[in-house]
Amino acid sequence: MEQSCAFTGHRPKRFSFGYDEKDEQCIRIKKILREYITTLADVGVHTFYTGMALGADQWAAEIVLELKKERAGIRLTAVRPCETQADGWSEEQRERYFDILARCDEEIIISKMYTNSCMFERDRRMVDSAAYLLVVYDGGSKGGTAYTVNYARKNKHGIICIHPDTLAVEANINLDALRARAEIKRGSGME
Repeated sequence: MEQSCAFTGHRPKRFSFGYDEKDEQCIRIKKILREYITTLADVGVHTFYTGMALGADQWAAEIVLELKKERAGIRLTAVRPCETQADGWSEEQRERYFDILARCDEEIIISKMYTNSCMFERDRRMVDSAAYLLVVYDGGSKGGTAYTVNYARKNKHGIICIHPDTLAVEANINLDALRARAEIKRGSGME
């Protein structure tokens, strides 16, 4: 498995700030996402997978797209559960979705139309393709994010979890060692 990272997280309706991305809590979550995406890139992760869902998936994808402007070799793959994923979204949400999609290096579509299993198949595909999972997750036991985190745990992937309310970061990997490796690589110009 190549050094890669998948993203998942709750949809905005689950966050205390909802869809308000100008809210200070949302800005902080995005800042933490940027920190860990950059750190992962510094230690050799160059392929990132997004499920393209509203919220954390798209925020992380946009951060990767910004990082691609600064660094050669960074790749973003959209793993869409179905071609109709954004059909019921607002015009603004669809524009954002298709803008991200147009700038991805690769696109994987699980199913032509929505099925009862396409979301879970997408989540498994991303986890199976990645060494790391970077997630915005409140620790709940229900929903697609919980399913994806549990699947990654079962398969012994490195998981970095940002709690959307407390901003606490928990991981099943040594984050201090990861940051130290990133600092060494940045200092030696090996990024």
